[in-house]
Amino acid sequence: MKPMVEPQTPQQAELALEPDPGAEPAPPAELTADELLGRSTPAAAQTARAELKALIEAIVYVTDEPLTPRQIAGGLNRPLDEVQAILEELVADYSSPARGIWIRQVAGGYKMGTKPEHHEAVRAFAKTLTPPLKLSMAALETLAVIAYKQPITAPEIMAIRGVQGAGVLKTLLEHKLITTAGRKNVVGRPILYKTTKEFLIQFGLNDLSELPSLKEFEELARLAFGSGDSSPQPAPAVSAPVSAEEAAARDPSAEPPSL
Repeated sequence: MKPMVEPQTPQQAELALEPDPGAEPAPPAELTADELLGRSTPAAAQTARAELKALIEAIVYVTDEPLTPRQIAGGLNRPLDEVQAILEELVADYSSPARGIWIRQVAGGYKMGTKPEHHEAVRAFAKTLTPPLKLSMAALETLAVIAYKQPITAPEIMAIRGVQGAGVLKTLLEHKLITTAGRKNVVGRPILYKTTKEFLIQFGLNDLSELPSLKEFEELARLAFGSGDSSPQPAPAVSAPVSAEEAAARDPSAEPPSL
């Protein structure tokens, strides 16, 4: 016969569920050999490869000239065979009829472009678009001053740039890159200028906090103009005008200037 088990009261059931303070803690779960040696798991390795593939895709997209696998591998410090395999995968991915662009080998490298069967339609569509915005160097300088110093008046802009800029301000206003921001409470009450939402759109910014710092801006300008030395160059010395008498006093042999 089976021994009879007395039913537990609710209080006894609750006590049975509570851990025993004197009991030894349960042993921790055993770690795998990969975890003990710090090796990545298959899932982590797969994620890392997907990120590398996305990066290589972006690099091919932004470059105008075809890139060789060796160039990409060297720039990313990755094995050549790994980069080559990913490029071949991208070629296969973009060969699908559902894609409007391709990645393929051109002149020994890899390049992204629109598929030939779409060229005419894309060219016709491009003709309907507004021409890309082109600004002169003076306009870009003025726009940079306004972006970093806004709100700012025309005389303040002129003082920073050292040249007149009424025409440039008119151009920026016409392109809706800047707008008026009231008047400054000083003598003459000059108009204040600030950047617009169109400025953020044109330069791919979410807000003004994403503007590069002045140091970063100087570095970008240095790279854009191909200067190999980022250190500021001293301004050329400008001599104050001297009279004929002063010139003669400095150099008695000098001929007096003709009038």
